Amino acid sequence: MATNISILIVDDEESVRDSLYNWFLEDGYKVECAENAKKALSLLKKEKFNIILADIKMPGMDGLEMHRRIKALDSDAIVIIMTAFAAVDTAVQALKDGAFDYITKPFDPDDLTHLIRNAAKQISLSEENTVLKNKVISLENIDDIIGVSNAMTKVLTEVKSVAQSGSSVIITGESGTGKELIARALHSNSLRKYFPMVCVHCGALTESLLESELFGHEKGAFTGAMYNRKGKFEMADGGTIFLDEIATISIKMQIELLRVLESKSFVRVGGNKEIKSDFRVICATNKDLNTMVKEGTFREDLFYRLNVVNIHIPPLRERSEDIPLLVSHFIKKYCTSMNREPIDIDPAALNRIKQFEFPGNVRELENMIERAIVIGNGKQIKLKDLPIGQEKNNSTIESLNDLEKNHIERILEKYSWNISRTAKALNIDRATLYNKIKKYNIKH
Repeated sequence: MATNISILIVDDEESVRDSLYNWFLEDGYKVECAENAKKALSLLKKEKFNIILADIKMPGMDGLEMHRRIKALDSDAIVIIMTAFAAVDTAVQALKDGAFDYITKPFDPDDLTHLIRNAAKQISLSEENTVLKNKVISLENIDDIIGVSNAMTKVLTEVKSVAQSGSSVIITGESGTGKELIARALHSNSLRKYFPMVCVHCGALTESLLESELFGHEKGAFTGAMYNRKGKFEMADGGTIFLDEIATISIKMQIELLRVLESKSFVRVGGNKEIKSDFRVICATNKDLNTMVKEGTFREDLFYRLNVVNIHIPPLRERSEDIPLLVSHFIKKYCTSMNREPIDIDPAALNRIKQFEFPGNVRELENMIERAIVIGNGKQIKLKDLPIGQEKNNSTIESLNDLEKNHIERILEKYSWNISRTAKALNIDRATLYNKIKKYNIKH
């Protein structure tokens, strides 16, 4: 750490400057000296110093005035005041003005070493925070959202417009269109981006498990509750909570959710203490909530509370001009993850992909490209590597349901009917996979 830290010593006593210069030089720091404030400020205009050790009593400009001017030049500079015992009150005033610390003459070597190390740690932490902030800021580019079609351009425009509003958002669209990706883009472009985004997949949990997941529970609240546990609402304090498959929650949970959204407070399961949390809620669903409200399966008051802004993600079949870009993106992604040389795709294979309806949308396309790279094991994805095969004539074209059923059957067989691995490969949750197996009457 020392080799990255530069120190400027400002003192009108040559003996003090020389002793400190040699001392810090031996410890590996970069060191410069100045005999007065004027020379010190001149050096600071030409070069950045991490730590400035400044005597408070000097001819001409004193240490307090020099400290104020240093902060004007570099607000991040760490200034340590050197003072005699008689001037401690003045040093305390420097602390009030933003000095890092002060040390009294004559110096205790251990105290001075400890003080410089603390200052160096402060600099290191500040640099780490800057790096982390830059990483978060880089998320704002939403480069992971691929699309140049008019439909996707409209979605991205809405994301940029709505992100900083703080309003509740419902993201709608078919399964596999990328609703969670849009939710993450909203969060990373919002004022809450430095706080967590907490995701809850409502459709994968029973009512009791969802209640505990959202609100947390106290020790002994139910069998197996061996310790206190924070809920997702509590974890999302300051940030965003993303409720996926919101249409699947029960009426009872809808009532509880409405109360939490209105009061921004809740009680853990088995507890009695009111907990406050400041969060933004973003929901996603592939169901028509308007129809569910009319049918009485989704509360109207909750719907209007959530549906301040609606962003609809178009299915892939309505944005076919984005397919070549998506294919290129997924090829690069999986070649990198598999540590393989970059490959391309045969024009005939790409043409076949563009003609396919993709009932599973972008998620299905991604799975198809990953599979083609694994199975093809060549320098180019060929038509034979695709599960959709050759284009069929109009008399033998399968329905979208047949295509989805066949695709699910293939993936189930590939993973020997391991539900968890199959669901992961299809990029859906276990509950959704079970529902599709039941829907299509797929037999083992």
